[in-house]
Amino acid sequence: MAAARERAAWDGGKRVLLAAPRGYCAGVDRAVEAVEKALDLYGAPVYVRKEIVHNKHVVRTLEARGAVFVAETDQVPEGETVVFSAHGVSPAVRAEADARSLKAIDATCPLVTKVHREATRFAKQDYEILLIGHEGHEEVEGTAGEAPEHITLVDGPEAADAVRVRDPEKLVWLSQTTLSVDETMETVRRLRERFPHLQDPPSDDICYATQNRQVAVKKIAPEADLVIVVGSANSSNSVRLVEVALDGGARAAHRVDGAHEVEEAWFEGVTTVGVTSGASVPEVLVRDVLAHLAERGYAQVEEVTTAQEDLVFSLPTDLRRDLKRRQLPVTPV
Repeated sequence: MAAARERAAWDGGKRVLLAAPRGYCAGVDRAVEAVEKALDLYGAPVYVRKEIVHNKHVVRTLEARGAVFVAETDQVPEGETVVFSAHGVSPAVRAEADARSLKAIDATCPLVTKVHREATRFAKQDYEILLIGHEGHEEVEGTAGEAPEHITLVDGPEAADAVRVRDPEKLVWLSQTTLSVDETMETVRRLRERFPHLQDPPSDDICYATQNRQVAVKKIAPEADLVIVVGSANSSNSVRLVEVALDGGARAAHRVDGAHEVEEAWFEGVTTVGVTSGASVPEVLVRDVLAHLAERGYAQVEEVTTAQEDLVFSLPTDLRRDLKRRQLPVTPV
């Protein structure tokens, strides 16, 4: 990899290594489409609890169409339509929506729903659940709300050393779906050193898209003088991609919401630029960054593909039913 970098520098050729897969995952695509279809079907306003996905551009675009983003369901007028974000909600939030007679459309990513079901099942079996994730993240709050008396949050490897449990013989770990794979497994390793009987979840909790984007970044990082990750600051998987790039050998890595945040100072001595985007980022923002780079001489773009993605999730059941009644297009299962 070092030889390739030196060869590119000797040729004087500036280039871009464009990671693939990147951008929208199936869960994000489903959630954004759910809001768009709800606006088409019910008309504005359609309320959305929290950001539907963690991306400023997506939120602004939906706001322009009539979506109203609120922090909690008590800000939604009684009887109106509310969409739950891709990150999921706790049973308490669902109950509050019911109490206010809200028409709730659940856009929770099915992979997050899977973790919720695991938490519920293990809680019923009286397991103590060590939930690996970031404190305050909406997905973590939703999962923890499924069985709060059984769940202990473990926020990274260092936190593993301070965990206290009631029965080390009956433990299982689950995780937020958007974490760094490497950091999560390091957390598990440290937990298992203390609790040898710690059980694994029945299937991998970190979503396929998060893993695929991290693998793609690891592929380009050793050759990159600079990696640019397109994604918002509150997007956990986008922030993780910066960390993965640096750990993978990139000389520098920065996260930007769009081309307007790319800084000229980053390019001093840079021949090879890696580009990727988080799972909640529309491709138009990546194309803007590539155009920005081309204007600065980085016109040669090589796409580095490490996986193919063809997964599609169907829209929420109630929304599909209403769309069918109105004979509007429905995303296929």
